[in-house]
Amino acid sequence: MRAFASTKNPFVHQGSHWALTQVVQPRLQPAGSLQGKTILITGASRGIGLAIAKRAAQDHANIALLAKTTEPHPKLPGTIYTAAKEVEEAGGRALPLVCDVRSEEQVARAVEQTVQRFGGIDVLVNNASALGMTGTLDTDIKRYDLMQQVNTRGTFVSSKLCIPHLLRAANPHILCLSPPLNLNPHWFGPHLAYTIAKYGMSMCVLGLSQEFQGRIAVNALWPRTAIATSAVEFALGGAEVSKRCRRPEIVSDAAYKILTSAKEATGNFFIDDEVLGAMDLAKYSVDPKVPVEGLMPDFFL
Repeated sequence: MRAFASTKNPFVHQGSHWALTQVVQPRLQPAGSLQGKTILITGASRGIGLAIAKRAAQDHANIALLAKTTEPHPKLPGTIYTAAKEVEEAGGRALPLVCDVRSEEQVARAVEQTVQRFGGIDVLVNNASALGMTGTLDTDIKRYDLMQQVNTRGTFVSSKLCIPHLLRAANPHILCLSPPLNLNPHWFGPHLAYTIAKYGMSMCVLGLSQEFQGRIAVNALWPRTAIATSAVEFALGGAEVSKRCRRPEIVSDAAYKILTSAKEATGNFFIDDEVLGAMDLAKYSVDPKVPVEGLMPDFFL
């Protein structure tokens, strides 16, 4: 522990644990729109991934939508084909690609198809994620492996395969939907397997931002509150829970601001409402009557 503390790093010791230093995040310098840019998004058939795609589509961007959902789920609406239709209706050019991020071969094929169709890749959004809010004894190994393979390994593989193309882009970005790192045991005890998997995504941000500093902006984005997606409603308790959430558009608007900024802003763990700054956030609430203090906070914050 002493050796870790003596090195120059972005962490600070907080009593019994380490956490990312609470530094003032750099002001995002605008670098134009996403018009003509090519964005590859994993887990893009619904929820936050689709919201980010539709926001980029307003700039007439090219968007590769990666997901393995080709047939409607009985309780989770949306496929890559319905997502592509929504993106095109919003003004973008969509390329729906069947892809399981657990497969290196499928990701490689999706990257190749994206480059063949649009000529390159400017932005990678690592959104695909598997959820499992269970304690150790209630987490079967199949679920553990799924979360590791989708969250951590999927982020690493997708980044690795996109980076050669990103390095040829004018203002390349990698954005991961993952939380700020915090080694407070509070976030490990209730759902150890899920925390390991999500923090693995965040460690990719930490490492890649250092490795490609000055060449590719690599950042994380995480919501302040729970977000009302069909997956959250399905997993955490239905419509009553959703009333205490914000809509996915708060994340997509924050993502847009990050992705249209200069690549010099890198290695940050952004929170959605902090990115948007001083503005009326009530429009993002599912139920505007619920006060801010009544919203459900997201995990890891």
